[in-house]
Amino acid sequence: MILILALAAMVAQTAPPESAWTWTLYADTEPVVLANEIPDTANLRVTLECDPGSSVARVTLYGTTMIGVARVTAGDAVAVAEAEAARGGGTRLTLRTDHPAFAAFAADGRMTLVVGETRRPVEMPAAHLAKLRRFSELCSG
Repeated sequence: MILILALAAMVAQTAPPESAWTWTLYADTEPVVLANEIPDTANLRVTLECDPGSSVARVTLYGTTMIGVARVTAGDAVAVAEAEAARGGGTRLTLRTDHPAFAAFAADGRMTLVVGETRRPVEMPAAHLAKLRRFSELCSG
């Protein structure tokens, strides 16, 4: 029991503070990437990638592997996508940037992915919504 408590204390000490996380847009790269990350580290929660003008966003959620048909909701819109295991652990799926669900996500920064019983929200604070909208502009064809 003491060993378990000691391990839990170590994990708590090494977990990055919430204030360290941010959304970063890498617009001068191919692919274009919008990442929920701790800059200059390997810590990622979510990445959105696209080839400029393709109208297709590749969404990767780290920390949870979901495989199967994903129901993606944002605002009143719903999309369906195939979720697969991502390299390095996590879940990857694609969404069209011209789909109403992606447009609703770009409008308010909230999207939820559900595969089976697993639910994963993606939330972007209002201060970073301009980056999401720019990502959508760069990706749209």
